[in-house]
Amino acid sequence: MKKKIYLASPHMSKEGYEKQFIEEAFQTNWLSTVGENINQLEIEMKQYMNINAAVALSSGTAAIHLGLKALNVGKGDIVFVSDLTFVASVNPIIYLNAIPVLIDSEPDTWNMSPIALQKAFKKYQPKAVILVHLYGQVGNLEEIMKICKQHQVPVLEDAAESLGTTYRGKLTGTFGELGALSFNGNKIITTTSGGMLISHHTEMLEKVRFWSTQAKDPAPYYEHSQIGYNYRMSNVLAGIGRGQLKVLEERIRQKRKIFEIYQKAFEDLPEIEMLTESKEVQSNYWLSVMTIKKEARVKPLEVVNALEKENIEARLVWKPMHLQPLMKPYAFFQHNDATEKSVSEDLFTRGVCLPSDTKNTEEDMERIIQIIKTCFNK
Repeated sequence: MKKKIYLASPHMSKEGYEKQFIEEAFQTNWLSTVGENINQLEIEMKQYMNINAAVALSSGTAAIHLGLKALNVGKGDIVFVSDLTFVASVNPIIYLNAIPVLIDSEPDTWNMSPIALQKAFKKYQPKAVILVHLYGQVGNLEEIMKICKQHQVPVLEDAAESLGTTYRGKLTGTFGELGALSFNGNKIITTTSGGMLISHHTEMLEKVRFWSTQAKDPAPYYEHSQIGYNYRMSNVLAGIGRGQLKVLEERIRQKRKIFEIYQKAFEDLPEIEMLTESKEVQSNYWLSVMTIKKEARVKPLEVVNALEKENIEARLVWKPMHLQPLMKPYAFFQHNDATEKSVSEDLFTRGVCLPSDTKNTEEDMERIIQIIKTCFNK
């Protein structure tokens, strides 16, 4: 069998930073959800993000959940959320018995459409807006923040896919009231599983820290006056995160190089268009993503299947939330006219997420590219 090439998989540092921090946890016997690695990971992430507060959690989903709770989202509240995303961006709204309202993408950046957002505001007054930075890209962030400010609605940035991406020189996750990060195994850096909630508001995140450790009241016995969650990251996994953070900038350079290789390779294929950063953005290019023009005879699934036959992992673009059976009861606002196919659905039907593993060699990239080119040159 030919060598397996992954879409995106964990990539430990060649220096072995992660092992050093894990070994410290074992040597000191801090193996649970307290310890120096957790404390230092939060400090180091605050320094990297240039932000006041950070809480290390068990997942990015947990970060969104507790972030919404910190914004006082509750039963019956409306929350606007990007439509073209993974379901983990939306599920926490439902955890809180709130109501998601799905906002379409704009064609150029694939991210939340200010036009669709304005349409939604004409009908609803939400308690919060979850803004997803899709595939490490950023949309019209200035306009989105302006609209939300006009309506006095807080923004929770889902920066799970965009750690290290900047908009006008400022890191994603730091524009809104809160930012949610993910360190899942496929992300640009990983703790195997885990996430983090960040904010400029220290007091808000102290509440999150309290809730994430089962909401234990200060008392000489176990006293609980609020609902809590077992959402804290372990000290062992935080050690992996500390080591990974040391190579984040290197991983961003590698991801950007992968995109550049694809972009150059497909210049002679007019049927392919790569998703590129806008002029205000320096993207981490977590995944390199392409669309196939509508008139092309090749369809995305053909490309995915051709790669799969050669033991190479690729994926279709996220299926929009408004097309998911789970989300049928909820409102959706389009960027374009409702009589046309929505932007998010159009991108789903034409998009392919290309193998973007930072361990890929030049030979791996050439192998991927030649298979894709063969699909179009038959």
